[in-house]
Amino acid sequence: MTMLARRPQAVIFDMDGLMLDTEPLAARAWSDAARACAMSFDPAVAPRLVGRTFADCRELIVAHHGADYGVDALMGAWHDAYDAIVAREGVPIKPGLVELLDWLDAQRIARAVATSTRRERAHAKLAAASLLDRFAAIVGGDEITRGKPDPEIFLVAAARIGTPPEGCLVLEDSPAGFEAAVRAGMTAIVVPDLCEPPEQVLGVRPQVKRTLHEVRDHLAALAG
Repeated sequence: MTMLARRPQAVIFDMDGLMLDTEPLAARAWSDAARACAMSFDPAVAPRLVGRTFADCRELIVAHHGADYGVDALMGAWHDAYDAIVAREGVPIKPGLVELLDWLDAQRIARAVATSTRRERAHAKLAAASLLDRFAAIVGGDEITRGKPDPEIFLVAAARIGTPPEGCLVLEDSPAGFEAAVRAGMTAIVVPDLCEPPEQVLGVRPQVKRTLHEVRDHLAALAG
């Protein structure tokens, strides 16, 4: 894994689990949706859905529960279940995010978002968190043909902000996102959310920072 020797030209952020503390809410929403549909749902599947497009989530759920499982009914109910949780509880941002964005502003380092969430919902989430105007570009999961771990979404994000892949740093919490960044030829830092990076990620010796405060401190210590 390539380590940063200098500050990057641009930083590409994942959204859910990295900037927004939404992954626990999403996991609960799968169970709430299943109850609303009077269906069973194995909560062990939820961690595998992190960082995936909705289409990929559908495939993973069918692979686990079987072809006869009512996956379309479940997925149709998921958005309502998730939105109900957010309406009750809101969506907190991750500690250190605002400070990191302020530092990147001061350094004039470009920023983009590359999220598996559909673009319309991503815009709504970022707007609700007062973050929408802090990024030069946002790429949603419905704007690409292949989701993470395919590198397409990061390459599109880099192109939109006019930065070559080798000049980009990706911040990710999910294994699928980390793999996508590496395959895109970018440097990546993993900021774990719900679970520790699995062995296949640790095997390539990623840079791991526990918080976005640590990411900011790490970047600030690099040569400009």
